[in-house]
Amino acid sequence: MISLPFRRFAPNPTIESVYGMIVAQARSSAFYRDYGVPDTVAGRFDMIVLHLVLVLRRLRGVSNLVDPLGQQIFDRFCLDMDHNLREMGVGDLAVPKQMKGFAEAYYGRSDVYEAALANTVDGEPLVAAIARNVFGQAEVTLGARRLAAYMREAARQLAGQNPAGGDLRFPDPNQIAASHA
Repeated sequence: MISLPFRRFAPNPTIESVYGMIVAQARSSAFYRDYGVPDTVAGRFDMIVLHLVLVLRRLRGVSNLVDPLGQQIFDRFCLDMDHNLREMGVGDLAVPKQMKGFAEAYYGRSDVYEAALANTVDGEPLVAAIARNVFGQAEVTLGARRLAAYMREAARQLAGQNPAGGDLRFPDPNQIAASHA
């Protein structure tokens, strides 16, 4: 029997649903309008990564789900990034290098955000990490403070949810921005 090298797998509805919710939340206009996140490819990438980190962090708190579900969501993220690169016209030979850069960016941000979210005493490391990663500056802005407050609230709300069910509820970024004016 001949094995086809480019077999297509049927998408998992739960993975598609969870990843779709991550992307939809990351595209919320409030982040770009009220928080000052740059409405660029890099800014949108950072918002997807931020939400992906929050969801995968939550999954690590649910036993027996971290490996299969978390890995599948991360794989879906990588597939999406690959697809977007190709859609933007990046050539086949350059895609692997770009994907390596995306992976490094994800893991670097994930490590910093995880450590900062675990620090319940001092919120400044998260604010500084967001200022540096999302806004590209060492100076802390109101947007970085708002986004840090949003991340903490999202982590709090996600702690009471089970993403394996395919339904996530993120906080309303408009309410967070209004409360941190």
